[in-house]
Amino acid sequence: MATVNLTAETFQQTVERDGIVLVDWWAAWCGPCRMFAPVYERAAEQNPDIVFGKVDTEAEQALAGQAGISSIPTLMIFRDGVLLFAQPGAIPGNALEDLLTQARELDMDEVRAELARTNA
Repeated sequence: MATVNLTAETFQQTVERDGIVLVDWWAAWCGPCRMFAPVYERAAEQNPDIVFGKVDTEAEQALAGQAGISSIPTLMIFRDGVLLFAQPGAIPGNALEDLLTQARELDMDEVRAELARTNA
């Protein structure tokens, strides 16, 4: 599956959907973003069951601000609407695949129970 461009209008409904959603926060002028782009595209092609979204921080400055993005690239991983991972910096392909494996293997009932205990 190709990557999907996310905007302020589509971001929330995309990350809240069932399944795994990755979000790459990037900008055209960002060298590390350009280096990470082929890694991200390759992962998107190899994992058609996962949504790979991209947010252009220049075009979506308000959204980037709401998400607390202070460094790019930043990668976020959501599963079933829950933010599991958020980290700035370009991630090597093997590390990205490892993150995807971990996200797939999580018991989301346990994650939600832990969140409920933490937020109680």
